This record gives sequence, C-alpha cells and structure tokens, in this order.
Amino acid sequence: MFHVDSEVGRLRQVILHRPDLELKRLTPDNAAELLFDDLLWVSEAQAEHDAFAATLRDRGVTVHYYGELLTQTLAIGEARDYVLGRVFDPRLHGPLAVDTLRTTLGGLDAAALAGFLVGGITKREFLELGSEPSSIAFHSLDPDGFVLAPLPNLLYQRDTSSWIYDGVSINAMRRRARMRETISDEAMYQWHPMFADAKFEVWNHGADSAPATIEGGDVLVLGNGSVLVGMSERTQPAAVEMLAHRLFSTGAAERVLAVDMPKSRAFMHLDTVLTMVDYGVFVKYAGMGMLPSYTVEPGISAGDLKVADHPPELL
Repeated sequence: MFHVDSEVGRLRQVILHRPDLELKRLTPDNAAELLFDDLLWVSEAQAEHDAFAATLRDRGVTVHYYGELLTQTLAIGEARDYVLGRVFDPRLHGPLAVDTLRTTLGGLDAAALAGFLVGGITKREFLELGSEPSSIAFHSLDPDGFVLAPLPNLLYQRDTSSWIYDGVSINAMRRRARMRETISDEAMYQWHPMFADAKFEVWNHGADSAPATIEGGDVLVLGNGSVLVGMSERTQPAAVEMLAHRLFSTGAAERVLAVDMPKSRAFMHLDTVLTMVDYGVFVKYAGMGMLPSYTVEPGISAGDLKVADHPPELL
C-alpha cells in the first residue's frame, strides 16, 4: 500500500533519479532554457547522490531508481506506445517526421529508449539509428541540435508526482523543459508492475490538467487531513481548486491551505522558502514576510467548496 500522511514521518520508500547524461548535456547556451542557473560537476553530483542513497538505505529506506522504473515500464508494449505517441508531437516535431521518429526509437530495447528519453538525442545520433524523415522540421535542424532535449530536472522527483495521503497527483508542469517528464510518469503509474495492481487514487492525471499546472515542490502534506499548497510561479490557483475537489471527493483530506506566493524565480516553490521539520514546526525563509492565504474546505453540497480568505497580517 502506498500512503503519505506527513512531511516528517518515517520514510519507507522513495524514488530517486541518479544524475547522468542529461546533466552532461548542459551547456552555457542551453542551461537557462533547461531551467539551470549554472553547469554541474556531474561526477561529483553522482558521488554525492550515491552517498545520499546509501544513507537512506542504511536507515531502512527502499530506494527505487527512476531510470530502472522507466526502463521496466517501456518493456510493456502499451506503455511504450503511449509514451512515444505523446513525446513525438506533430506540433513540435512536424507531422512529416513523427512516424519515422516513433518507429525508429520504438525499435530500440527498453534500456536504450529510456536512455534517450532522459538524456536526449541529437539529430546526428538519431541518424546513426535510422533514416532521415522527409521533414522540413527535421532537415532544418542543426546536426547537433536536439531531436529530443535532455531532462536534467528529473533530479527533482518530488515535482512531477506528489503522493498525498492515499493517492498520487501526476502533475502538469509549468515550463516546456519539464513537460515530457509528466508523460513518463503517467505511463509508469499506469503500467509499471509495482503500481499497476496497487490500489491508490490518482488526484491529477498529468498533462490533461494543463494549463492548471501544479508542481510537487508547492505541496506539503501536513497530516491530520490537511494539505498546504503554494500558489507560486509554477502552481496555478485553478489547480489548487481541482486538487481540493478530488481530495474531498474521497474524504482523503479535510482542508487545503493555499498560500499566495510572489510570482518570481526566487520563490519558485513553497519548499524553497518553507520547510516542515516536525509536527506543527516549520523553518521559514526570513525574507518571505506575511502572505495572503486561503483555507479551502468541503462545501454543503457535493462538489462545492467553502473558501475563507486570510489577508496578510500587518507587522
């Protein structure tokens, strides 16, 4: 059974992503587009990650690696077709290219396909696998341009899926650089053997929720039926209402507390400025100040919401 009812309770299982090729693909020219402020020392990042994972295991935590879960998911034909059908979009790659792109990468084994989906693939690398599609979009691409961009933000596994009480929210991401992450999560939670036969709710079904985007760094499970959500530059107020409706529909939560945050990169996610360290105890960034907030609770009738507005206190 999968269940999360606290930010500070005992951790039993966790999904991590070990940094690899996708971080090596970062350059001064593409770092900002891929949402990074600087380049990372990848070998050092891997060593630090391995030490962190070892510490978790030493404390009895089961560590699941995202790359392994994705590979195992892509070994299932229906899941593979789902991912390829959504990753290669005519609106992005051109209608003349998508069939060739899907067929060529679809012919790879699961591990190789997962590697390209995560690490990205250039035009030059693609042509080593198959023939060039008769496509203006593909032909005009620079040889070292990305047919699929890398996904360096997979480091932040908290964002794309959020476990809240007895279910998971598969989140629609705000920035284009992260949107493909949601597709893989949709497939993983539907078809991977660890999840396919498990019983849990799905609060959000992924990209279908867009443009009502929500990211897991803005979601804190407080316990006692409460969930705290930051309305940041990445999480939309409409998404808070949608999440509240779903949580209340099953009785999984009794209230959702929404904090109206500054819409700036410095306040990217709630968990960058507010950390729960014990039940009822938080560490807050001193520069955050007092912010408007809302308490959302079930209304009188099914599907209705009761909202209380809390202006910031004046200091």
